[in-house]
Amino acid sequence: MKLIDGGSISREIREEVRVDVGELNSRDIHPLLATVLVGDDPASALYVEMKSRACEEIDIKSNNYQFPSEVSEEELLDLINRLNNNSEVHGILVQLPLPEGMDVGRVFRAIDPLKDVDGLSPVNMGNLLLGDESMVSCTPKGIIRLLEYEGVELAGAEVVVVSHSVLIGKPLTMLFLNRNSTVTVCHIHTRNLAEHTRRAEVLVVAAGVPQIIKEDMVGEGAVVVDVGTNRVDGRLVGDVDFEKVKEKASMITPVPGGVGPMTIAMLLENTVSAAGRLGGK
Repeated sequence: MKLIDGGSISREIREEVRVDVGELNSRDIHPLLATVLVGDDPASALYVEMKSRACEEIDIKSNNYQFPSEVSEEELLDLINRLNNNSEVHGILVQLPLPEGMDVGRVFRAIDPLKDVDGLSPVNMGNLLLGDESMVSCTPKGIIRLLEYEGVELAGAEVVVVSHSVLIGKPLTMLFLNRNSTVTVCHIHTRNLAEHTRRAEVLVVAAGVPQIIKEDMVGEGAVVVDVGTNRVDGRLVGDVDFEKVKEKASMITPVPGGVGPMTIAMLLENTVSAAGRLGGK
């Protein structure tokens, strides 16, 4: 069994992005990411802080805008409009989840697709459907990069994705299809989930249920990517029963230290790519 070290791979990618930042700076283009946080959820605040720190480490500028949870949707949309029209801003990231009652779809439709570094606007989702991966959601993009870095053959591979979310399952499915994988999409409502997961050569799990995938649900020699982050008895665990499943997998990602670091690396990469396309506009 090989442990897929997302931390190590992400550090290599960050160094490549740092070089790209230097090249843009030489052209008087200074990548800037605007993060928007609504409410006081501690996990969301921590994620935003981590993203800001990662930007700082490779000389990407970052501005954080924070609203109380009772902010109106119109105020949030007004900020997004101002960021869209600010030529110094190259990337806009609205941290999820948003407060209950806020129209998430409307918020993401408001973001300029060229600045949508989370790849969640309808335009970028539609582009992905057509095979254009110029701005792809960070976690799915990071998963594909992990697998490609490790030399996993995706063309023709039997892939099972346990997630049908807009954030992960749907864009990830398209990324696999773009690489000629054969993809089965499952979720927590799937009947006889194990019948599907046991067939997988590549199994990606983002169900949000601690250790939902047991040893008997994984085929011998499968590549297993665990996207779950769940707090159980004060420790972080994934959606896969890691200690048991690792005995059957040929490769597996740990939690933490697998997919998480790649998500942030892809955010940095998307921001710099957006800066390159937007230039001084």
